[in-house]
Amino acid sequence: MATLTVPAAVPPVAEDCEQLHKAFEGWGTNEKLIISILAHRDAAHRRAIRRAYAENYGKELLRALGDEIHGKFERAVILWTLDPAERDAVLASEEAKKWHPGGRALVEIACARTPAQLFAAKQAYHGRFKRSLEEDVAAHITGDFRKLLVPLVSAYRYDGPEVNTSLAHSEAKILHENIHKKAYSDEEIIRILTTRSKAQLLATFNSYKDQFDHPINKDLKADPKDEFLATLRAIIRCFTCPDRYFEKVLRLSLGGMGTDEDDLTRVITTRAEVDLKVIQEAYQKRNSVPLERAVAKDTTRDYEDILLALLGAE
Repeated sequence: MATLTVPAAVPPVAEDCEQLHKAFEGWGTNEKLIISILAHRDAAHRRAIRRAYAENYGKELLRALGDEIHGKFERAVILWTLDPAERDAVLASEEAKKWHPGGRALVEIACARTPAQLFAAKQAYHGRFKRSLEEDVAAHITGDFRKLLVPLVSAYRYDGPEVNTSLAHSEAKILHENIHKKAYSDEEIIRILTTRSKAQLLATFNSYKDQFDHPINKDLKADPKDEFLATLRAIIRCFTCPDRYFEKVLRLSLGGMGTDEDDLTRVITTRAEVDLKVIQEAYQKRNSVPLERAVAKDTTRDYEDILLALLGAE
């Protein structure tokens, strides 16, 4: 399901470090060499390269990259080179501190990762920022969004397949009653969405559809301009259909009035080792255009090259 392509015979870590160091030397930076190495190494290899580079050259690889490359290309390379948990910590910190209601990084990290991956991201957050993710979310986000997002990022959900069908039936009714009353930030809606396991939530959403003859997200479209409702729908879609959720984020980031490089970079760098191939297929099905072609149309130069490499383009 990943789009990351790794050579059958990966060069030794020392050789990768030497080649990267050469890419930084001389009058100009060899961006193509940087892409050819980093965009074709998995997380374990990238971690080993960072460690060895610091030992061999006395400088952190991320700092060396930041000194040589800039702008959108730099952000894509840095985010990709980070460990997945560390990357999530950085993305979560950025969104919490510059919060706006349309932000989706926190929802994705809380709902489109496994409980273990969310826990690892929160541990990485402690190490990098010397604070908890929860306290930063609580400090920078207000109102109903804080009421929702603090417990969402605090969760450590059960990750097994067991489901309580009678509970799913009763909690579907609770959700419907509150949505019908337009009590969208009711503590019961928040409790269910932020504590139940993925398997339990899927059973609850299926029960909702069976009892009330339409999906829960249809009832959460009462006001298409309401960003709190949009956030609730995003949470549900991250659990029920992550491929279509991420397809939509990519579709909205491309074309239109301009490219949203933040969303485009975030989705590609966080999903390339996970399920980006499935997201590509959803994009092709929805838009009748290959995702690689859409990305190539809306991006240029080294930024285009790194994204296409992570998309597995030849």
